[in-house]
Amino acid sequence: MKTIQELDEIRKKTFEKVNQGRDRKNPRITVGMATCGIAAGAKYVLETIIEELNKLGITNVEVVKTGCIGICKLEPVVEVIMPGEQKVTYVKMSASRARKMVREHIKDGNVIDEYTMYVVEGKVLNDYTVLNG
Repeated sequence: MKTIQELDEIRKKTFEKVNQGRDRKNPRITVGMATCGIAAGAKYVLETIIEELNKLGITNVEVVKTGCIGICKLEPVVEVIMPGEQKVTYVKMSASRARKMVREHIKDGNVIDEYTMYVVEGKVLNDYTVLNG
């Protein structure tokens, strides 16, 4: 059994890894790797992201896998959290889109709007509708 102090230390050490807030110190890329994502090509998207980061010499980005993000119709889904910014959700990703996302968003800081999912007045663009109420 751990003491409260030991548990608090564990929490502090792991917070940065799971922190999805704007106060992150390093960029984080999360790839949806549930069955729906894998079937849609998420494995290739993940591999491409890692390859492109290595090719560009970018080493401060945490790349992680997650389960279902909940929007199967829009898979493969990639979420990006840059320090000081809100999370950006990229949908219907491919290897070529992943390469471009790493170069333009991660390296240069420019979100690629046409690959993202926006919520505007209860509707999400890119053929996905959020139910009101």
